[in-house]
Amino acid sequence: MAKTALVTGAAHRLGKSFALTLARLGYDVYLHYRSAEEEARQTQAEIEALSRRAILVSADLAQPSEITALLSTFQTLDVLINSAAFMPKGNVETLTLDDWDATLNLNLRAPFLLARECAKKMNSGGLIVNVTDVGAQKAWSRYPSYTVSKAALESLTKILARALAPTIRVNAIAPGLVLQSDVVPDEEWERLIRRVPLKRPARSEEISSVLEFLLSNEYVTGQTIVVDGGYSLV
Repeated sequence: MAKTALVTGAAHRLGKSFALTLARLGYDVYLHYRSAEEEARQTQAEIEALSRRAILVSADLAQPSEITALLSTFQTLDVLINSAAFMPKGNVETLTLDDWDATLNLNLRAPFLLARECAKKMNSGGLIVNVTDVGAQKAWSRYPSYTVSKAALESLTKILARALAPTIRVNAIAPGLVLQSDVVPDEEWERLIRRVPLKRPARSEEISSVLEFLLSNEYVTGQTIVVDGGYSLV
């Protein structure tokens, strides 16, 4: 029987890259999306072209009841990738309370609830990977709720790793600049790229290859692996 994985935010961007990586490694994949159905179906087709199963599951992970409904669609699981995230722009004066709550609910509470409940379905052990951000170690004043949520997610990674050991390992991947977000203007994106010591954004496969490492090395848990081209050095 093939191993199974759940990837949140799997319709596009890094979530899609993680899902395709898992499919190439022989996993059947539950592809979570919230509203990007067209992109999710494209990802599904690409996975099926690799002769693996791809099951679409739609949910608003900011709603605990929808997480419960999503998890009822399967009985066992081997890998959970918490990739879905929200990144609203707004400094401490302009960020709305609704955006603050939405960010923490999706970026922090949802991974906690998913990890806690998916662990019960990892009957033969498993791996949980939280996708954080190099910004977790910085003070991004334009994205306070996002930065706080990712810093807290790295702390949660350590707590879960200790709580779920020895059968389940929990780690985090912290990308640097990979894919330009809709909230980042072109001029700002180019300015950020110039600051990166390696002078370019990462390729998606350079991030997802870390997942391959975490799957193969079963003695790594509670760690955040930074893949940022040296951005954390500046």
